[in-house]
Amino acid sequence: MDSSSCTNNTNTNNNNKKKKKRGSCYRMILPPHPPPSKKNKSGKAALLCLKPLISTSESSSHSSISISLEPNRPFTIGRSTRHCNLVFDDRRVSNQHCFILFDASLLKLYLLDGSSLNGVFVNGVRIGKPQELSAGDEVLLICAKNQCLCCSRLRIGFIILSIVFENNVEEDMLVVQACSNNRKINKRIVAYNPIIGRANSLLTRCRNILQSHDPILHLCGAAIYNDDTTDISSLNSLSKDNNAPHFDGVVQNIPCCNFVPPPGKNFYLNRLEFMHHTPLSHHPVVSLLELLYPVESLSRLFIATFTSDILWFLSYCEIPFNLPVTIACHNTERCWSSGPDKRSSIPYPEFPNLVVVYPPFPEAIAFGKDCKKQGIACHHPKLLVLQRQDSIRVIITSANLVANQWNRVTNTVWWQDFPRTSSPDYSSLFSHIYHGDTNKDSKPDFAAQLAGFMASLLTDVPSQAHWIVELTKYDFGGAKGHLIASVPGIHSDRVPSMIETMQFLTANQAFSVKFLGLVEASVVGLSHLFRTAADSNGAQLKKLAAFLRKSCEKAYGVLEILLIRNKNVPADANAVSVFVPNPNEFSKGDCMQLGFLPRNVAKWVSPLWDIGFFRFSGYVCPKEALAAALGRNSLKVQLILHVSQGPHFQDISRMMQPEHVISLCSLIASVRRCSGLWRLQEVLGQYRWPESLESDFIYGASSIGSSMSSQFLAAFSAASGKRSLQSFESEESDPEWGCWSASQESKCPSIRIIFPTIERVKNACNGILPSKRILCFSERTWQRLRTANILHDAVPHPHNRVGHPMHVKVARRRFQSKMDAPSSGWVYCGSHNFSAAAWGRPISNSGSQANRLEKGNSSLGLRLHICNYELGIIFIFPPTETKGDTGENCTNLDDIVLPYVVPAPKYGFKDRPATMQAMREALAELTKQEREKFAEIIATKEMVEEILDEEEEEEEAIKETSYAVEEKEDEKAYAEQLWSQVDSSQSC
Repeated sequence: MDSSSCTNNTNTNNNNKKKKKRGSCYRMILPPHPPPSKKNKSGKAALLCLKPLISTSESSSHSSISISLEPNRPFTIGRSTRHCNLVFDDRRVSNQHCFILFDASLLKLYLLDGSSLNGVFVNGVRIGKPQELSAGDEVLLICAKNQCLCCSRLRIGFIILSIVFENNVEEDMLVVQACSNNRKINKRIVAYNPIIGRANSLLTRCRNILQSHDPILHLCGAAIYNDDTTDISSLNSLSKDNNAPHFDGVVQNIPCCNFVPPPGKNFYLNRLEFMHHTPLSHHPVVSLLELLYPVESLSRLFIATFTSDILWFLSYCEIPFNLPVTIACHNTERCWSSGPDKRSSIPYPEFPNLVVVYPPFPEAIAFGKDCKKQGIACHHPKLLVLQRQDSIRVIITSANLVANQWNRVTNTVWWQDFPRTSSPDYSSLFSHIYHGDTNKDSKPDFAAQLAGFMASLLTDVPSQAHWIVELTKYDFGGAKGHLIASVPGIHSDRVPSMIETMQFLTANQAFSVKFLGLVEASVVGLSHLFRTAADSNGAQLKKLAAFLRKSCEKAYGVLEILLIRNKNVPADANAVSVFVPNPNEFSKGDCMQLGFLPRNVAKWVSPLWDIGFFRFSGYVCPKEALAAALGRNSLKVQLILHVSQGPHFQDISRMMQPEHVISLCSLIASVRRCSGLWRLQEVLGQYRWPESLESDFIYGASSIGSSMSSQFLAAFSAASGKRSLQSFESEESDPEWGCWSASQESKCPSIRIIFPTIERVKNACNGILPSKRILCFSERTWQRLRTANILHDAVPHPHNRVGHPMHVKVARRRFQSKMDAPSSGWVYCGSHNFSAAAWGRPISNSGSQANRLEKGNSSLGLRLHICNYELGIIFIFPPTETKGDTGENCTNLDDIVLPYVVPAPKYGFKDRPATMQAMREALAELTKQEREKFAEIIATKEMVEEILDEEEEEEEAIKETSYAVEEKEDEKAYAEQLWSQVDSSQSC
């Protein structure tokens, strides 16, 4: 039977449709002479009855048409009259836009995307895999949102009125009908019921599994695809003469994936294993397979995760064995090791391009400044970066790289695709928003934040430094949110306070340079020149003191130093000397040497400096330098490197060599960026939020830190932009009036914490064990917060997720706007649990009140102690009457559906959170049979995939840690080697 034969009235309609109507923008054509087909030996056929959609004004004038389809022979739809069976004469329809395929073995019709540029949509959802067609489906060849303004009501496509499957009588085959033209067919016909069809498909699958030689293996292999999976073997049987060469590369190895549009200023939830691939609703979901699809087009893949099952990932996502994959994950031994050789491994020989990276933790956050004692820190982000030739996809989720958290535990997922640029933009790696910067024209810092975070993970793995260069090839200017990163360490706030002074000094220099950033380093070997043996009469010390005193007077307490390259020093070809100039005789070159840059800093400074990519200058604190020179302490003298563009900055992409790539990665990792709470303040502090209109301020997480107190809650609120209301009039005379403080937090709690009760966890589908290792809440913390009355139950949303564990970390602060305007506020999602380990613990030094208020908000401290690597995204909806995007991803704050019920039910008098102790007690109450059942669940489903972020005893130990950093013995030895080979009297 001819694949394009029609009913009796089709030819008449056909001739009319070939003539374009006057004033009509579009037309549909059925070619009068379709390509010849081979004889249908099977006798099977399908009759498809459809109604064309040309426009809302003309659709009624187009009567239905019937099309006969042969098995496994594509029916081509597009713009080409030569190659297509059904032609839509419109420039936005591709030559071979899509195909309809009749699968005779399953008695189903499938729609496949061909070479379309604008996509194929079934019932409003863009397809990415073979999509089964049913009666009543609406197929559009271009999304309605993409129509031109002058023809905004036009729709190009068709509606499936009916489907008839027919067969020769003598073959006695089941025939399915859903035809509406009432034309009798002289063959056996049975009415089609979609539910019965799906049931028959499931029964066939079950029989195949039971009859296979290895049912378990067959079942595991089928588990990758859900019930909507197409029989790929039948699709691959297409012959080469079917005028559809696209099938060879499109249909084979196609995963069970739908095209899912990016969420924009919103996030999705992961698709749990019991969910089917249904059209998107107001609760959109996405799977890991859909996020990576198509895997074949990936050129590189970067993943950051806490726990991981790499073999599962490689198999489940069908990762090609030669694809370059970088996975940064946590390892207690390797991450705390001081040896750079421990930072990476290639664990699987069959995947030679897969490198596992173990990011380092600074010894400053280890107990007792000894990495062997370690700390409570962990590498906790969940990031995926998918590089393709024309775009790069950034995915931020709360799910670790393990099967359970993607398939059985609720997690959040955000992603965005960024286009490739015409030429690399290295300046994007240095874009910043500093404290107090309200310049709305400033360049977005998404690229700089992403590069800085990734570089901090890769700085000890030179083979992976190329990732930072790759980021410069894409345009991140259209990012829908702001990245919020946490990097472990003791972060000082004195650096931003020096920016204005240093920019003033730079402006007075003879040459004009563009400031790029600041790096915290130190001076080593400073005491060498001022020891008693080398300076018996104290002349050098007196000279240094005079220089320092004059520098303080002229540079507002900041001492500018000079950096000199020492290229011919045997001890280190990258050596850099640090000099103090005479403020009065600077032009004459009068200066004296303090010491050197540390070896690990000079290692990357010198290559970038020598080739002219960057300029480096520096500043030290005169008091610290003088104290070290006098030998009063053995502490490091902090040196702030000022990084600016060099004469060949614009030629980086042309002149870059492999050694420069490694050095650039180290520079990007070292450039000072706000982290944790300070980053939150940097982003949200640009807006003045209407405090009186606040409707809620909530934080839901799977872990509540043991440092949770009024001090931390106040710090988080202050970083979020919260300020005091006029109700605190008695405190107006306080210098900190207006800043949210711990005392105000105690009087009026600001945040509501959302965490599941023990009863909710006990009543879950699989009981307590699935939640036991992904929930963390200490009993002592609960007792401390109990009287604060800020705990609310975490009820999963939507309803079909009730009974399943949640691993989300989502916060929202909302302000109800006046006059029916959209709500303002912000929403965060990512990897940060509600803990000081993740966000940082503010440290306020003792001293004068002026010093304590240096930040303008003492709740955030002068230093910030961060333990974890974390990464999240925050969406901002400013408090203005007209705001938001104007594109297709335009989102209102209230459009973001949170993963838990809001307002969350408040804890009752008898309610208790699912603390570790509560869950242990509940497990002890189970019968022996119940415990064995749950033990079996753990063994088969591998539920244990998360560890505790914090331990209560360790949190107490942090308070005794000293934050002063002493000069190491190896640094002293390095400096002594240089001093012995460098002439200290050399001219600067």
